[in-house]
Amino acid sequence: MGHHHHHHAHKVKGRLLFSFALNIVITLAEVVGGILSGSLALLSDSVHNLGDSMSLLASYFAVKIGERKANEKYTFGYRRAEILVAFVNSAVLVGVSLLLLVEAYRRYKNPKPIDGPLMLVVALIGLFANLFSVLLLHSHAHGLNVRSAYLHLLSDTLSSVAVVAGGIAIIKWNVLWIDPLITVLIALYILREAYEILRESIEVLMEASPELDLRAIKTELESIPRVKNAHHFHAWRVGEDEVHLECHLDVEDMPLSEAQKIIDEAEKRLRKFGITHITVQLEVDRCRGKNIICTGKND
Repeated sequence: MGHHHHHHAHKVKGRLLFSFALNIVITLAEVVGGILSGSLALLSDSVHNLGDSMSLLASYFAVKIGERKANEKYTFGYRRAEILVAFVNSAVLVGVSLLLLVEAYRRYKNPKPIDGPLMLVVALIGLFANLFSVLLLHSHAHGLNVRSAYLHLLSDTLSSVAVVAGGIAIIKWNVLWIDPLITVLIALYILREAYEILRESIEVLMEASPELDLRAIKTELESIPRVKNAHHFHAWRVGEDEVHLECHLDVEDMPLSEAQKIIDEAEKRLRKFGITHITVQLEVDRCRGKNIICTGKND
């Protein structure tokens, strides 16, 4: 299993680096093309691509850091490096989207001449390069970190489609307002996609409880023979697929050898809920309160 994970991570890193190099080339082409053609949509796409290039590089380093083993200082390992990168990537995308909306409004109020054919050629180059990168990462877009990078590339591909369509419209009908309109559509799409990743990464960093039915878990644990009450639940995620849970079990007074059987049974049942790391504290009439969630010291 460890060898498979290492091979998978190595493959992902290689594809992230290749996509990064490809996106840097696209960015430079779109900057030059956007300046020469006068297209804001092309320039906005180049800014978007630059952000994506940085996100791909950051995602690469996050995967690399995440492979490090736990130590005395970082006892949970480095898995949250990927979550931090996903948070930064999505936050940057939100900022870029808002800037694009402001710039699109300015361009709409003061339209400038645009070289449609040049805009179209550069947009087509960006489209095919982005599409290739998307296909490259598609099968690996499961984790928050890689998924955030994949979404960057997917949104780039869709924005390139819009810029291509805009270039055709400008060549055919000389409708200059299509340029800021495409910019607005690109920005709104990025904003929506980035928000979801931002929200989820904040939940992990703030140690929000994952999607667990704590009342169902309480009922399950209290059905174990000689368990009188289950309470003081705390659930959180270290990485996106590493769910931790700790709780107190009020049990009958018994020898330690019997108590260990209850802990083993509790862990077995809790793993059915997708919990990967479990800490069960046994007690005999210790806590005054029996709330599901701990609300205060010795509650």
